[in-house]
Amino acid sequence: QVPLVESWGGSVPAGGSLRLSCAASGCTDSSYYMGWFRQEPQKAREAIAFIDSDGNTEYVSFVKGRFTISRDNPGNTLYLQMNSLKPEDTAMYYCAADPHSSILPWRNRGYRHWGQGTQVTVSS
Repeated sequence: QVPLVESWGGSVPAGGSLRLSCAASGCTDSSYYMGWFRQEPQKAREAIAFIDSDGNTEYVSFVKGRFTISRDNPGNTLYLQMNSLKPEDTAMYYCAADPHSSILPWRNRGYRHWGQGTQVTVSS
């Protein structure tokens, strides 16, 4: 098991920014496939951003242009830069990691390792 710990969530006004971090205390490196998810109350968790082993990125349409997924060179810290935040971005945010590629589309693939989540609240 590779523990993943998300941090730097918080409360911001609409239009503000946050940069989430996901620290992997273990064996992840830049070859891992990693993603960010979010879950609103009473809704299913959904994938919002993805980065593959080559550094290619994918985003769900409603965050594209506002959010940026990235990771450091050793590959053991994942980031999500969130700009122009909206009240509808309020959710629990999770990171996930897996050493293997998947035949499934990035929004549907599975992950072996998950973090516990960090809350993001955007006020209007």
